[in-house]
Amino acid sequence: VLSRVIYGSRTALAVGLGASLLGAFFGAIIGVASAYYGGRFDLYMQRLMDMLLSFPLIVLALVVIAILGTGVQNVILAIAVPMIPRCARVVRSSALAVREMPYVDAARASGFSDARIILRHMLPNVMAPTLIMLTSFLGQAILLEASLSFIGLGVQEPTAAWGLMLRGAAVEFAETAPWMAIFPGLAISLAVFGFNLFGDSLRDALDPKLRTR
Repeated sequence: VLSRVIYGSRTALAVGLGASLLGAFFGAIIGVASAYYGGRFDLYMQRLMDMLLSFPLIVLALVVIAILGTGVQNVILAIAVPMIPRCARVVRSSALAVREMPYVDAARASGFSDARIILRHMLPNVMAPTLIMLTSFLGQAILLEASLSFIGLGVQEPTAAWGLMLRGAAVEFAETAPWMAIFPGLAISLAVFGFNLFGDSLRDALDPKLRTR
């Protein structure tokens, strides 16, 4: 049990970091581009994000898994897709203010391409909310990976994963060997709790309005 909990942490961190990075990166790109172009592009893109946001995380992840199949890489993609619209909405709100800054107007007047303005001048200035969303996604991604593995649609044997440890033998021996379910469940809870605390601390550190003297 101890060895599988230790090795299962690699799977949880790989899926959590991979899904969070993908979701935050593409969400930031979509949010900044939507704020920069505005008009019909912004309207249509936000309606698409609203459609994706209408589905719960687990439901949208199950749809992606049904299309792509199981496996670590597919689980990462399945968890990243529901996180993209959530990050895009938050980043877009910050990018709308950045778009009106004088240096963006100066970049347009200098003849820079839209891609250069978005990637070099706007995206670095919305990294604070992007990092906050990324860290907040970590706990959700670990919990979602464990949920998918528990129902048999996530990571498959013989890969060690916390969600896999909670099904099968852990259910059969719940009364005679309760530690088979207690320790992986405790590992999931502590990991999610730790990353949530880290996300809150990072938000407090990066937001000037929340800093204390």
